[in-house]
Formats: sequence, C-alpha cells, structure tokens
Amino acid sequence: MDDLRRIDLNLLLTLHALLAERHVSRAALRLHRSQPAVSHALAQLRGIFDDPLLVRRDGSLALTSRAQELQRPLEDALDQLQGLLHAPAFDPRRAKRTFRIALSDYGSRVSLPKLTRRVRELAPGIDLAATQASREAMLTQLLDGEIDLALGVFHEFPGELETQTLFEETFVCLADRTTLPARGGLTMAAWLARPHVLVAMRPGADNEIDQALVELGHTRHVAVTLPHWSIAPELVAGTDLILTVAQTAVAHLRHDRQLRRFAAPFAIPPFLFQAVWHARRDVDPAHRWLREQIADICR
Repeated sequence: MDDLRRIDLNLLLTLHALLAERHVSRAALRLHRSQPAVSHALAQLRGIFDDPLLVRRDGSLALTSRAQELQRPLEDALDQLQGLLHAPAFDPRRAKRTFRIALSDYGSRVSLPKLTRRVRELAPGIDLAATQASREAMLTQLLDGEIDLALGVFHEFPGELETQTLFEETFVCLADRTTLPARGGLTMAAWLARPHVLVAMRPGADNEIDQALVELGHTRHVAVTLPHWSIAPELVAGTDLILTVAQTAVAHLRHDRQLRRFAAPFAIPPFLFQAVWHARRDVDPAHRWLREQIADICR
C-alpha cells in the first residue's frame, strides 16, 4: 500500500495510453493532454517502475520487457476500477442471495405475504430471512451490518441510515360487539373506563396512543400487554377489553360477526410505515431492486 501512495490514477491512464500508442504525441492526443505533460508523466513512470518502459529503436519507440509485462495486468486493473464505478446490471431471475429483513409483527402482516409472492415469482433464487426486534434494536442491527433492511415505525435515525416512507397509517379501535352501543362508538369517559390491550415489545407509554392521551391529560388502564398483534383480537372477543391498533392490521376483521371496529373518541396522529437501510447499501443494485418491490407492494 505504501507503493500505491506514490502513484495516482492519472499516471496509470497515461501509462496505458503510452503502452498502447508507443508514441508520446499520439498518447497525448488520446488523453486530450499536452505533449509536455505526457512526457513529464513518462519520466515519473520511469522513476516509479525503475525502467525506461519506452526506448527508441529504428526511429520509433518500442516497449521494454518490463513494459510488455505490465500491459495485461494494467488493462485488467483498469477494467476492475471501471467496474467499481459502474455497477453491473442486476438480473433478479439469475440472482442468488439472502436478504435479512427485520420487521415488527404488524410489518410482517402488511408486507411479507405480498413480498414473498413477488420474490418467488420474479427472483426464485433470492431468499428472505425475517427477524423481529424493537425499533431501537433494528436500527442498531442496521448500523452493525447484521440486517439488510428494516421495516417499521421509526422516529429518529442516525445519519448513516437512509429511509423511505412506504405509506401513512391510522388507528382504529376494536371491541366485542355486545359491549358496544347499538350504533357508533364510545365516549371518552366510557373508553377510558374500559380495560385495554396494548400491543408493544415492552410495557410503557412510548407508543402513539398513550402519547396522545398524555397530551390530553389522560391515562388508560392497560390490562394486557403483548408483543404480537395477531392474537390480540382473540383476547378481545368475549371480553370487555378494547384494542387500539393500526387500521391495516385488522382490515381482515371488517365483516367479523363478533368484533366491531370503531373510531377512537380522541385524535391519534397517524404514523409513517418506513423502510430503513444503511447508506453503504444504497447503490447495491440487488438491494435497490428489493426496495423497489417493497415500495410497489405497499402502495
């Protein structure tokens, strides 16, 4: 690496032109540089390689043995450098890769079934490894390179991370039909008087619902806290519990005969469902393809 500090890419490009043209003036024209500049570069190259590289023979310049040895490795090195600047085309049907995606139970519901079908159809050689973690853990895993992508609801991002909003989500309440008025929902007083189910990785008031209540000067009684929303409706059925969750999470229960959806008696700000990844993966063509598929199925 110390030897590389003595040379820059322009010198290598000049060497490539000189070895190909075997003529200083023609090499200068090829490089769009002046002849004196190319002559000066040749002098530097001779010092670096400790070899004349080009010698006059029969009225023209000829390559030394050392220069001939350099031709093929130099071309290969410049081709590889060119490849670094121009990412190869990504062919999903021929790709072989595993993507590690972290997402919540809710995120799995709204994205994973459609994404799996899309990937199996368009890129059967790509595997998906899904994990679940808290928001904070997902961001840490992205920074540490343990996962390729995180899908969820986030509020703050370290500067190394990139983000894309997939859609905006709103909240809805769910309760057993027999515990609700024949029409409409509940008043604020009636809603607060009932016990509630909280879907969260851990207990606490760091969720959008309780934050909105705190701003209004209220708190609710959370009787059950669980990390998975999928079983939550079964806890509500046949009880006096109220579940307040993202609307998409319970969309399939719209025609349920035992449960009924209704609006909360206070305003809960909507939230953004987002994709987050590390900036170092931003230009990866396969990673970009996966992000495009996720964005498309979430529209």
